Amino acid sequence: MDFWQEIHATSWGKEFVAGGLGGITGLVSGHPLDTVRIRQQTLSTAGGGGGSSSAFAILRNALAREGPASLYRGMGAPLATVAFQNAMVFQTNAILSRAFDKPVSPKDPPSLKAVALGGTGTGVLQSLMISPVEMIKIRLQLGRNQKHLTEQQPYKGPIMVAKNVWRKEGIRGIYRGLGITVLRDGPSHGVYFWTYEYMRELLHPGCKKSGEENLSTMLVAGGLAGVASWIVCYPFDVAKTKLQAQTYDCLKYNGTVDCLRKSIKEEGYDVLWRGLGTTVARAFVVHAVVFSAYEITLRLLFNQSIQMQEVD
Repeated sequence: MDFWQEIHATSWGKEFVAGGLGGITGLVSGHPLDTVRIRQQTLSTAGGGGGSSSAFAILRNALAREGPASLYRGMGAPLATVAFQNAMVFQTNAILSRAFDKPVSPKDPPSLKAVALGGTGTGVLQSLMISPVEMIKIRLQLGRNQKHLTEQQPYKGPIMVAKNVWRKEGIRGIYRGLGITVLRDGPSHGVYFWTYEYMRELLHPGCKKSGEENLSTMLVAGGLAGVASWIVCYPFDVAKTKLQAQTYDCLKYNGTVDCLRKSIKEEGYDVLWRGLGTTVARAFVVHAVVFSAYEITLRLLFNQSIQMQEVD
């Protein structure tokens, strides 16, 4: 039986588990570079990096002033949800991709068009969960670099951030940036899954159906998928970071359009791509790990089920 036929017959829940493990490994491997990205994007308003927007300068200053632990600040919030979130992303994408390709035989994998549509729908749905988590993460990653915070009053954890935002701003503050998150994650997830399926088939023809690709194919296809998804949505991500870094006491932007307009006026069009180099480097590493962990876990789960059937 082809690998795809086995997946279609018995995959419910296994893609969920594999996606969760992939998400955890990706988060741990990429969080330090994500912290550098966030500080680059908010440099003009937060003052991070001592005036230089280079990743090296921000990294050096963070290590010198706050220590190595600062690079992992804010990881608690996404770590608490990333397994479930990533599991839902991969399981939802699998379901939607098949739903968009009903005319295709169940024995065959979904077409690239169905994968792109399924990924887009997945991105929109997961935005509802990820938007509050990313707002909390951003506040923690900026730490004392935010102007409204003093050395004696830093955020001490995700729960403190969430309570503070809820007390001052309510549900609107918790979900600040939701609209721009949807605009970012819908198209980017469509490109993400499409690129992965396209590249793995290009690198290893026939593997999409047979599941016989090697680790290098998984790593390269996953890494390129992460890079492509970030490039198409990066300006939206910059605006999202600026919007979610705001606090009730220091509101500068009235919305996505206002944020983009003011940012371009004050800092030029280059602001929309600030931190892209760091993001691309992180994206390749993280998503190479995510997809490899996902694919390997999926195969281990299926191998186990096949052995159990043979024993019975």
